[in-house]
Amino acid sequence: MSMMEEVFESMNDSVKKAHEALKTSLGRLRTGRANAALLDVVRVDYYGAMTPINQMASVTTPEPRLIMVKPFDRTAVRSVEKAIQIADLGLNPSCDGEIIRIPVPPLTEERRKELVKVVKKQGEECKVAIRNSRRDANDMLKEFEKSGDVAKDDAERGLKKIQEITDKGVADVDKILAAKEADIIEI
Repeated sequence: MSMMEEVFESMNDSVKKAHEALKTSLGRLRTGRANAALLDVVRVDYYGAMTPINQMASVTTPEPRLIMVKPFDRTAVRSVEKAIQIADLGLNPSCDGEIIRIPVPPLTEERRKELVKVVKKQGEECKVAIRNSRRDANDMLKEFEKSGDVAKDDAERGLKKIQEITDKGVADVDKILAAKEADIIEI
């Protein structure tokens, strides 16, 4: 693999990682619809160790506005319920001794607007990460050109290709954001 191909590969990997990080953080945002990823941030004190909820319980969404959590260990039900309450997610779990049901209330118009702003902010952070990757890749190409490892024409073609990768990455971020905003605004 040539040095330029390595630079392109590195740039593509950086863009993919930025997209994955954005999708993960957007998945944790509460929309009006139930989503098991909402509970990914919840940690439960399980025999002295802070354990992610998805490692100690089955988390499902049987209905659009309901999350059900069934701990594998029945003795941990109260701990899981308490952890969800103190996680400050705006959710109010109810427990029947075995299964924890978490109704997801519909969002107010004001909250929807706030969430759209949060989504746009996270999208902008992702775009900045992609642009930083572009800067690093451009610097590497210029360094290769300076050292004589890459011809000037090849370096210029490489800079154009890096810009194309950047443009596609930013366009993909816009698509991801549009989908999430539509999900938030949907009643």
